[in-house]
Amino acid sequence: MSGLVTLPASASVAEVCAVLDRDGGVIVEDMVSQAVMDSLWADLEPYLDQSPFGEEGFSGPLTRRCCALMAKSLHSAEFLMQKHFLGAAKFFLEEEYQFLLAEKTLTTTSTVQLSVTQAIQIWPGEAVQVLHRDDHLHHRHHPGPDSQIQTLFAACDFTEENGATRVIPGSHLWDDTRIPLPEETVPAIMKRGSGLIYRGGTYHSGGANHSSAPRTALAFSIARGYLRQEENQYLVIPREIVKQYPKEVQDMLGYKVCEPFCGWVEMQDTSIVLQDQDFTVAAARNLF
Repeated sequence: MSGLVTLPASASVAEVCAVLDRDGGVIVEDMVSQAVMDSLWADLEPYLDQSPFGEEGFSGPLTRRCCALMAKSLHSAEFLMQKHFLGAAKFFLEEEYQFLLAEKTLTTTSTVQLSVTQAIQIWPGEAVQVLHRDDHLHHRHHPGPDSQIQTLFAACDFTEENGATRVIPGSHLWDDTRIPLPEETVPAIMKRGSGLIYRGGTYHSGGANHSSAPRTALAFSIARGYLRQEENQYLVIPREIVKQYPKEVQDMLGYKVCEPFCGWVEMQDTSIVLQDQDFTVAAARNLF
């Protein structure tokens, strides 16, 4: 089995998407700068140190997970909005949609939104995780349209010894009856600040950590705007923090209607709840 393709930071979004289309996963170097990684890490480390280890099975008894990263560090926005990640998500998830309304054919384009964030820290002695697809939460059938695109940003160097994520290139094209085998996987070896972008239907797993230090990944997932978020961003991010993000980030957190009608509040765009007014008495209006 050949390894994952690694592209330089200078690669275009189109080049990234071409590899994702074929292989289901691609490593992009230097997706975020060391300074940005240092800033995020300074915010998250105290939370991660207090996070409990998981349980036997999928979570892992020697794996720590820290969730709701957008609530814990404003630097998370630079990961969510990273151009290769967001560009790939829009390429695979946004789609033009036509529908009839009052005998007229209307056209709109669906949105994308943040689905989940996690810092995942695999400690020495942890066994390899079971192979899985992330898009099972959306009840997807394979092969078929994507429901989400993920990126695992390396918060430290990823090596085969310390538990680099295992991936089966091309497995996003498999049907739902083919069983993935450990010997079909390859490690996502990459430097700190690089990232593994992969499609929701690609089989992968956390690797076994045979080193003497923990291995940490920062996981961000983007889903179609009309699907439910895996991690409920409306509940885990206080509204006061949401207001500190720029409008484009607020939109990605879900504070935007996915046209034509998904997610409105008082028949208005979801962002009305971030305004300093009583939105509960707002007059209804046409959304589309």
